[in-house]
Parts: sequence; C-alpha cells; structure tokens
Amino acid sequence: MISSDKMQDKAQDVLSEISNKIKEMMGNSPIADIEKNINALLKGAFTKMELVSREEFDVQAEVLRNTREKLVMLEKKLAELEALQQSK
Repeated sequence: MISSDKMQDKAQDVLSEISNKIKEMMGNSPIADIEKNINALLKGAFTKMELVSREEFDVQAEVLRNTREKLVMLEKKLAELEALQQSK
C-alpha cells in the first residue's frame, strides 16, 4: 500500500506541475498573487477529494477480492456444518 505521505508527495508534484505551467503562461506579470491563490485552491480541492493513486486502488481491489473469496469459502463451510448439525 502507498502511504499517505507518498500520496501527498504525488499530489504535490501534480500541483507543482500545474503551478509551473501557470507561471509560464503568466510570465512576469503581477498575477503572482493569483497563482498563489490558485495553487492554494487546488491543494484544498485535492485534500478534500481524498484522492488515491491507481496503485493503491488496485491493491485495495485485490484485498477486497481475496476477502470475498474467503467469505464464500466460510459460508460454504458454515452451511456444511449446519447441515451436519441438523442431521444429528
């Protein structure tokens, strides 16, 4: 699993890339304050969305798949034990 620190680092990298592109577009204009505000808004939005990486999603999906398989197996075993108990 990916730690929250790694996810934050990844989100920070995305924010930095977006920020750099905005800087390129604006050049040396007095819009630096707007860029800072946009950066802060994006950080807040990513934090609120609680985004996870594709790798983390895939790992959790595999864990869920394995858990479901175990549940099916346990349900079968329980049904067998219940049937055995009723036949006595």
